[in-house]
Amino acid sequence: MAALGRLDPSGEIHQLAAPISGIGGSPRITRLLVAEGSRVEAGQLLAEFDTAAGLRAQAGVIEARIANLRSRLAVQSRDIERYRELTRQGAIASTDLDVRENELLALSGQLQEALADRERIAAELVLTELRAPIAGTVLRLHARVGERPGERGVLELGASERMEALIEVYESDIDRVRLDQPVRLTSEAGGFSGSLRGRVIRISPQVRQRDVLSSDPSQDADTRVVEVRVALDPEDSQRVRDLTGLRVIAQLEG
Repeated sequence: MAALGRLDPSGEIHQLAAPISGIGGSPRITRLLVAEGSRVEAGQLLAEFDTAAGLRAQAGVIEARIANLRSRLAVQSRDIERYRELTRQGAIASTDLDVRENELLALSGQLQEALADRERIAAELVLTELRAPIAGTVLRLHARVGERPGERGVLELGASERMEALIEVYESDIDRVRLDQPVRLTSEAGGFSGSLRGRVIRISPQVRQRDVLSSDPSQDADTRVVEVRVALDPEDSQRVRDLTGLRVIAQLEG
């Protein structure tokens, strides 16, 4: 029995969303550094958003303010030491020293506020980037440069150390499929040579509309199918780890 399918990474699919901007919506994508099928490492930069420019400008202003405050504090600290000596000598009133010490405390407080602002902006800058939470393969892009990502997020990322095949079996044939059934897979368009071996690991309980379309335009896209997951043998999984989404023809044996 034959069925159409595609290669997919094994395990959980991560749907990566954009951060929420200050006005409650998603920011626009300004840079998209991956394409569908790209392999990425954990922590790799995937996309940047338009909220970054404004925050970087704020960060520059804050750094300048921090530098200025530290310089003023250094000068004020030296002046206070001089005024303390003059006060001990009786050359000036102690109230003059009090004024300068209060000014020092005010400057110190302003510096602490500026440092807190710097930490806040640094935390917000992290949210202007999208980074990969795991090593894997970009399965699908849901947004492009210049767009605001919607409910489906920016992209889908799957771990691709182990590969599976998602095959669609006609609902009229599903009674011939069983768990652990051997499966042989070939490429519909020559994406890999020879064949792959695997076994059925899951049979969906739901009948649904066809998703993996045939290259034959006479095929009816409204055909009802059941999704069947096939785990590839380890050696074959490594052969096709970079071929996520490749269409295959499955021969269910036995």
